[in-house]
Amino acid sequence: MDDNNSRSLDMYEFTKAMKDYMLGFSDSEIKTLFDYFDIDRSGCVCYDEFIRTLRGPLNPSRRKIVGQAFNKLDKDGNGYIDINDIRGVYTAKTHPDVLSGKKTEEQILLEFLETFETHHNTRYNNAPDSIVTKEEFEEYYTNVSASIDNDQYFELMMTNAWKITDGVSAAGQRLGQSRPQTGNRGAATANSGYSSGIFG
Repeated sequence: MDDNNSRSLDMYEFTKAMKDYMLGFSDSEIKTLFDYFDIDRSGCVCYDEFIRTLRGPLNPSRRKIVGQAFNKLDKDGNGYIDINDIRGVYTAKTHPDVLSGKKTEEQILLEFLETFETHHNTRYNNAPDSIVTKEEFEEYYTNVSASIDNDQYFELMMTNAWKITDGVSAAGQRLGQSRPQTGNRGAATANSGYSSGIFG
């Protein structure tokens, strides 16, 4: 499908693929389908948009553990995560840009928060405000989830990333005990360059 190896599909490539696979869509239906996949309205469907649209929303078990992670970060229980929630819990003192004097620790923490807003803001064309709602947090992990087939692996990633112990399934516990802890995709995406051991 991706004839020019750009890791995205433009309208021409998308239309050609629909016709090559003889799916029977009219030109107007192909345009509607393309627009549905093109979440950020860029005129191209990137790989993440394609997978995210095919996989759909979080299933109940994944939504539950994402909710647990959100609640753990939302220290004051006001329904959103801001810099006051993560101060004292998350440190950026050892971030390379802080150590070099390029940025303050507060700037890094705000950037960390904005990471969770990116997908939601792209989808709805909103500006970042460094305040993460539950909807934004779920949207972020919906995109992470789209590339993880196994529910237990997703659970293991979330429990390792956010040190969640309540409500962990027996299957998730067995998986964590039987396999070495490889990279946590969600944590690595959000926490790249930051201090490890969020909840020390």
